[in-house]
Amino acid sequence: MTTLVVFITGCSSGIGRALCWAFHQKGCKVIATARSLDSLQELEAAGMTALALDVTDTAAISRAVDAAIATHQRIDILVNNAGYGQFGPLVDLSLEKLQAQFQTNTFAAIALIQQIAPIMKRQQSGLIVNIGSVSGIVTTPFAGAYCASKAALHSLSEALRLELSPFGITVVTVQPGAIRSNIGAAAKEALAGVVAPESWYVPYRETIEQRATLSQVNSTPTEQFAAQLVHQVMRPGPPAVIRLGNKSRWLPFLRKWLPASVLEQILKRRFNLE
Repeated sequence: MTTLVVFITGCSSGIGRALCWAFHQKGCKVIATARSLDSLQELEAAGMTALALDVTDTAAISRAVDAAIATHQRIDILVNNAGYGQFGPLVDLSLEKLQAQFQTNTFAAIALIQQIAPIMKRQQSGLIVNIGSVSGIVTTPFAGAYCASKAALHSLSEALRLELSPFGITVVTVQPGAIRSNIGAAAKEALAGVVAPESWYVPYRETIEQRATLSQVNSTPTEQFAAQLVHQVMRPGPPAVIRLGNKSRWLPFLRKWLPASVLEQILKRRFNLE
């Protein structure tokens, strides 16, 4: 059998980096991408292909895909992992910050798929794995931009799964729960300056910061998550939706079975909005 070639975005740390190692240990040829090549030196030293890629730059996507094909001649699995969390009250977020959130978490995935799906069609096979979030199912206060970007990615994945199926391309949506990574620290950094001194939400500043780092509370180890995910997506006929990690099941359960008014009251109480 042909050794599978896996193209992964957002590999400088966290989930993306752990997925590189997990696929590598399965014998796959891994193409690790990140904005900074320096962050990929350890992966490259282990035999993986390292490519610089800013997923918000369509020209950079073209260059990276061309380089991947020049080296490996094919791409069997695309993992759209690159993303970050923009937290804060929606009335305080600039349109530029909102657009940047969707550009990275949602539109970049589509841009990569539009470049790589034709390659998979020529191969008559391919797997696209979009890393969404349980936050795309249960929207919480002070995370509206992030939750919406992931919910949009879920919907796009659902449409793509149907549209690409005639061409031998499978699409899987991953909805992680709390997974240990640097997303909390990055989210706290992205929050800087959002709540200005004149904001309505100055009294809620501590709560907002807690929401930005909430995914790191009782989080599942990244390596454990990556090993479980790779095992599932490499099986024949992988599930359409994969939920892994702490909180990945009970939050959707609450959304499905609790009356909306009850869930709203729980969230208000949790985030001091009563």
